[in-house]
Amino acid sequence: MRGVRSPSGLTGQSSRPSFALVATNAKYWAALGDPTRRTIFELLVNRPSSVSGLANVLPVTRPAVSQHLKVLKDAGLVADTRSGKERIYRIDPDGLAAFRAEIDQFWMKTLAGYKLTVEQPTKDET
Repeated sequence: MRGVRSPSGLTGQSSRPSFALVATNAKYWAALGDPTRRTIFELLVNRPSSVSGLANVLPVTRPAVSQHLKVLKDAGLVADTRSGKERIYRIDPDGLAAFRAEIDQFWMKTLAGYKLTVEQPTKDET
């Protein structure tokens, strides 16, 4: 069936293109998969903050903010430093760079697989 245009308009042996999958580090995706954690992450992109500072602008409690920050920290996306009695959280540039590299690798491989799929000759072209 190679070279026959599938119902989806792509060539190949089935109606699904075979894209190269990238082994991902699920911790980044899981950490940012929660809307509250994404909001916290976005707030920290703008400026470092304490748990109290974040809780003051979010519709969740301080303990909930702490739990979300722990997940982000465990994923390597945020870091903290002690400032008096509080911890100040900020984006971890190394973790963010690693996540960005993973996203870039994913798209490079996915787009290369897509290119191979769409450049396969159709039955009409052979």
